[in-house]
Amino acid sequence: MLNLPIAPRLLAGPIILLILCWGLFLLEPSSSELLAYDRNMLEQWQLWRLISGNLLHTNFNHLLLNSAGLILLWALHGQYFNAKPYLTFMAVLCLGTTVSIYCFSPELRWYVGLSGALHGLFLLGAYFDINHGLKSGWLLVIGIVAKVAHEQFYGASDDIAQLIGANVAIDAHLYGCVTATLLILILRLYAQINKTTRLDS
Repeated sequence: MLNLPIAPRLLAGPIILLILCWGLFLLEPSSSELLAYDRNMLEQWQLWRLISGNLLHTNFNHLLLNSAGLILLWALHGQYFNAKPYLTFMAVLCLGTTVSIYCFSPELRWYVGLSGALHGLFLLGAYFDINHGLKSGWLLVIGIVAKVAHEQFYGASDDIAQLIGANVAIDAHLYGCVTATLLILILRLYAQINKTTRLDS
């Protein structure tokens, strides 16, 4: 069941991301030259590309797919995020994805798109569902794990690759989920520390 929060503070995060993504797309090809994840440029200390590359897209279809994913995830889990934590989580997911690409997938020398971070956001939202007593959150976890595992074993859909005009960066999807898992562990540890502190006081 979709949840449709309407409070402005819940809308602000996704709207800011959509404005950035669409605005940068209108500035192509200059935006990709300056901002795309490019391993050669990262080795020249252009470290902003670790974040900015996530906001770029290969073509209009790619932009539409990621925009639709962003809106769908807001509809599913937007009630859990005010603007500040939403944008913080997305920044960490974007950074975790690209740093992991740099460290563990050196063959992937150029990358753009939000899909890695969106996979992580999906998993994070499922965790909040579970934390709020919604058993459907477990189904979402199983679904995303199955999707990422299928991609790792069998590769991505050729149709999607043709649609976005590039190979699908399946490792980015994996790294987004791994980053989300680490975030969840940190959140649980933080909650446990707070609980212990309250009991001791």
